[in-house]
Amino acid sequence: MSTNDRIPLYQQIQDYIRHVITSENMKPGDRIPTEKELMDQFQVSKITVANALTGLANEKLIARVPGKGSFVAEEADNASVTLTQANTMKGREGTLSTGMIGIIVPSIHDYFAIRLVEGIEQALRDEGYRSMIMFTHGKVDKEKDVIKEMKALGAEGLLIFPVDEENYNEEILGMKLSGFPFVLMDRYLPGVETHYIAADGRRGTRLAVEHLWELGHRDIAICSDSPLQTVTVQERIEGYIEALKGKGALINPAHMITDFQPLTELKEAEAHPLYRYIQNRMVTAYVSLNGRLGVQIYQMAKQAGLQVPEDVSIVSFDDPTSIVEEFSIFTHVKQFERDMGYRAAAKLLEVLRGHGEAKSYSKMLIEPELVVRQTTGTVPRT
Repeated sequence: MSTNDRIPLYQQIQDYIRHVITSENMKPGDRIPTEKELMDQFQVSKITVANALTGLANEKLIARVPGKGSFVAEEADNASVTLTQANTMKGREGTLSTGMIGIIVPSIHDYFAIRLVEGIEQALRDEGYRSMIMFTHGKVDKEKDVIKEMKALGAEGLLIFPVDEENYNEEILGMKLSGFPFVLMDRYLPGVETHYIAADGRRGTRLAVEHLWELGHRDIAICSDSPLQTVTVQERIEGYIEALKGKGALINPAHMITDFQPLTELKEAEAHPLYRYIQNRMVTAYVSLNGRLGVQIYQMAKQAGLQVPEDVSIVSFDDPTSIVEEFSIFTHVKQFERDMGYRAAAKLLEVLRGHGEAKSYSKMLIEPELVVRQTTGTVPRT
């Protein structure tokens, strides 16, 4: 593996832009390469480029003008342009500080993660910090490596959306023991006291089941395509069971559908066990534990000749179809991801500043809401 391969892509883009500005002797107001040019050159997504440019804008190296592009900023001559320089900046308390916070997430393939990061970025910008994002792709070994790398690059604290396995990440336990500042998001490690913030998963599934029950549904499935039975999944299933018991209903284990691999392509849907379940109309409603799966259930129902919500209803955790809330069609459990990210970052900055007792951990639960849209309706007549 080359040295360049070990540098996060967004940081490679930032280093490239710094090099271009310096080598071409660019002046304030000069235009830097466009997002499209950077996407093509580095073969990355728009969000990676946007994250790189946001970091440079936070450093006052560039100025971003909506609809126009990005330009060398007036303050560029005084901006920090190298990681070495950043590592020698004096912090707010007079100690050496990078002003950088690490964000560790499995991936950004859905709007939950995007909104979460947006909230974090807002909180960090408000307080003059910058961020670096790395992905674990759901692998605990990768998570360990990323934590080490973030700390080596000078992160003052970490915000972690953790991989949840039976074998805990020793790096997270090590940070707890050493007092290195971090906050866990969405998931926590059972039996290990840390700062964490999450939506109330049990409450979320209870809201979903109660809504479907009121519409007349009695055969309700709960679905997860997570390869791991994470704490989040377990709590939501517990909420599903509690809600049905509260209605005096019998619990049918066949309606808790978790033992299957994620669908990678829609053309493979007919061979997928969940497709056959939907096609055979085993239930009249589905609660999906993530937005991407909610969309796939919707697509498979259509492919099986079923109408949503006339033949089958779907409630998804998170709004899967649009970053602009008004344009979503899905009835969904809203978890206030932006607020979650903002509050997680605010808590980490509070820890960094030494407020509160060192061994006093906060457990923040966000109350979810059910947003009723077009994917749920009354139970179909037989």
